[in-house]
Amino acid sequence: MQTKHKVVSPAEWDLARKSLLVKEKELTRMRDQVAKERMALPWEHVNKTYEFNGAQGKETLSDLFDGRSQLIIVHFMMGPGWAEGCPGCSFNADSIDGSLPHLLNHDVSLVVVSRAPYEEIQRFQKRMEWKFKWVSSHDSDFNYDYHVSFTPEELDKGEVYYNYAKIPNKASELPGMSAFYKEEDGEIYHTYSAYARGTDIMVNTYNYLDIAPLGRNEDGPQTMDWMKHHDKYVVQPVATGNGNCCH
Repeated sequence: MQTKHKVVSPAEWDLARKSLLVKEKELTRMRDQVAKERMALPWEHVNKTYEFNGAQGKETLSDLFDGRSQLIIVHFMMGPGWAEGCPGCSFNADSIDGSLPHLLNHDVSLVVVSRAPYEEIQRFQKRMEWKFKWVSSHDSDFNYDYHVSFTPEELDKGEVYYNYAKIPNKASELPGMSAFYKEEDGEIYHTYSAYARGTDIMVNTYNYLDIAPLGRNEDGPQTMDWMKHHDKYVVQPVATGNGNCCH
């Protein structure tokens, strides 16, 4: 297949790459600055004792810290009665297990939360072979208070509060992530939440695709249609030890 890209000499390629590098360095500095401003955000006191259900039975939000001072919650789209979780949230979740040992040893717990009953979560988690902690908020207001689940009344209006704005929406569940801090006296504070494209930062696969020749290659009308649960792809990776990971 003939490439549509301009083909140049090594010297010309080096000049073009250096030009882009200037912008990449600007982006890196901006990302560092945004990270500092994120840490400088004011905190919101958590006044409710939220309760979750999981492999350890009933646990409060405080319990989810598991002895650490910081907690990241991944809001995973899986509502009551769903046969499987959202493909996009599953795409994100595939990046979690490899990060856990590093997070847990750096004073950060990470827990995935969905509104589906725990028995339904457990079946899907077993199928996907994920090891991270995943609990149900089915019997609490947690998902509603953090604007990732929506009541029938909200859906009837056709508009919900999501990603810090009123938006048209008919979906009962949407994705997000939230961060919390726990003081030594047990007081808990909500420090950050992000939604929609704000969760891209957690998806390692996107970081790889962003340097691939065709990037994310999501320019069609349904940009994420290519994405599947990892056990639904025709080509599956195999561990051969010789660099040939797929067959």
